Amino acid sequence: MEVKIGIQNVNREIILESSESADAIAELVSQAMSGGTDLRLKDSKGRQVIVPVSVLGYVEIGAEETRRVGFGAL
Repeated sequence: MEVKIGIQNVNREIILESSESADAIAELVSQAMSGGTDLRLKDSKGRQVIVPVSVLGYVEIGAEETRRVGFGAL
């Protein structure tokens, strides 16, 4: 699942690939925003991204979709 994180006053967004479900990521974002803590997400390779909620612009969560393989998957 692709997750895009926009930071205030920064032109570039953070893009990561996560193995979590869309609901789980939305819950983590909601908890971080309501608690005033940092947003902590892990990508599919085990790396951790930490963003202070005070500078968070937006979080875009991609649609859950299985990966298609092969030429006939168009």
